[in-house]
Amino acid sequence: MAYSEELALRVRQSLGEQACVVEKKMFGGLCFMVRGNMCCGVTGDEIIARVGPEQYEDALALPHARLMDFTGRPMRGFIAVGPEGLSSDEDLAAWIARCLNFTASLPPK
Repeated sequence: MAYSEELALRVRQSLGEQACVVEKKMFGGLCFMVRGNMCCGVTGDEIIARVGPEQYEDALALPHARLMDFTGRPMRGFIAVGPEGLSSDEDLAAWIARCLNFTASLPPK
């Protein structure tokens, strides 16, 4: 599956000055790794938000969020966010902030 180059650019801009960001092709899209840990990704016109298990239910309840389910089994701690939930830069920045908060709790790889 291809991914939206425009959305990938917006994610890059939202990640801003984060140290140690690496891009990797994964999940049929593009993932952004922070300190060696997956932070978020772009697949199609959606983002994959890694919010972690503790914030999972709250994030899933937000508008335009749904289970991330590629294989028939949802991945706990990961949320897919549809384009309607990413229409403004503020909306995207809020999702990226959730991802960075969780990623910051992980040891570097």
